[in-house]
Amino acid sequence: MALAKVRVPTERLSEWVAFDGLAQLISVDGQRTVGCPYWDLVADVGAEQLRDLYRDMAVIRRLDNEAMSLQRQGELGLWAPLLGQEAAQVGSARALRPDDFAFTSYREHGMAYCRGVDPVDMLRLWRGTALSGWDPAQFGVSNPAIVVGSQALHATGYALGVALDGASSATLVYFGDGATSEGDVSEAFGFAASYAVPVVFFCQNNQWAISEPVRVQSHTSIAQRGQGYGIPGIQVDGNDVLAVLAATRLALARAYTGQGPTLVEAVTYRMGPHTTSDDPARYRSRSEEEEWRMKDPLVRLRRLLRAEGAADDSFEEGVAAAADDAAAALRAGCLDMADPEPEALFDHVYAMTHPLVDAERADYLSYLAELDDEDDDGHDDVDEDVCP
Repeated sequence: MALAKVRVPTERLSEWVAFDGLAQLISVDGQRTVGCPYWDLVADVGAEQLRDLYRDMAVIRRLDNEAMSLQRQGELGLWAPLLGQEAAQVGSARALRPDDFAFTSYREHGMAYCRGVDPVDMLRLWRGTALSGWDPAQFGVSNPAIVVGSQALHATGYALGVALDGASSATLVYFGDGATSEGDVSEAFGFAASYAVPVVFFCQNNQWAISEPVRVQSHTSIAQRGQGYGIPGIQVDGNDVLAVLAATRLALARAYTGQGPTLVEAVTYRMGPHTTSDDPARYRSRSEEEEWRMKDPLVRLRRLLRAEGAADDSFEEGVAAAADDAAAALRAGCLDMADPEPEALFDHVYAMTHPLVDAERADYLSYLAELDDEDDDGHDDVDEDVCP
């Protein structure tokens, strides 16, 4: 699905950036809001485009749920679920042009999906069958960055290269509220502001940095953190896909026209665990979870579609069927992944062959050969005398 690009009038960029408050275009109960000037930024989004946005979010949620199940069944080593953050990822991803580049952390499966990455490829790293999932140059999106906040520096450097090359594209970098306490993000803000590079800093404030609430990370809004660097900040309802699309379009328009970086704070909620090794019940209340469940981004858009006669039971059944098909393909693709050969561990350590790596590879293969010889001799690693 590709949204038609509305022309963003450059003469109004300052007006839109100056909007003070939480940008919201769809209320929690699925009604169009008034008073926010961002409506002009999504004037091209009609009923069909709204249905496409809903379909994106529904399929992504179903894929995410299937990946969670695969991990619980021992098929993945780890998974970082995105439940509750679908609007933040779809709305921002659909604002990008094909020549833009996105840098992600480890939860942006929805972003990768919108950029055309095969969902099966998203599992390769987490299943341990590959060092990465896809070619970033092909899709304009990086592989997951596990080191918290590091991708902000990568995006800033890439954006500087874009500017030096004279290109008109931009970069978009995702990170969480916890990452804003990392030095890498602060350094990226300072560098991007000093050189006015075309980068959009997109913070998915999902309220929890593992077990630490956002109030520990900042006593003010994340969007205001950019002011000290001279970076405009936009705070948007991250569960409102239209508002996120509008805010990201605005930030990208500033980047395209040489006005430098923008910080977007998408206020959302991580409805599931931080990763599959986490238990959120240990640090947050059920009442808080229920409060945010009422703001579910899919429910909100479905209510709007229903209220405006743009969706019915048949449409929703079709979306659910498409999501189930995508989940079935994801499971089949995951289980069909071949285990890599042990010596592949030493591939791609350096761009060219290296004598130390070659020696380590030889030693390891020799070690494996010794194990094979022991097995051939009938040696059993289990000592039956000590087993019950």
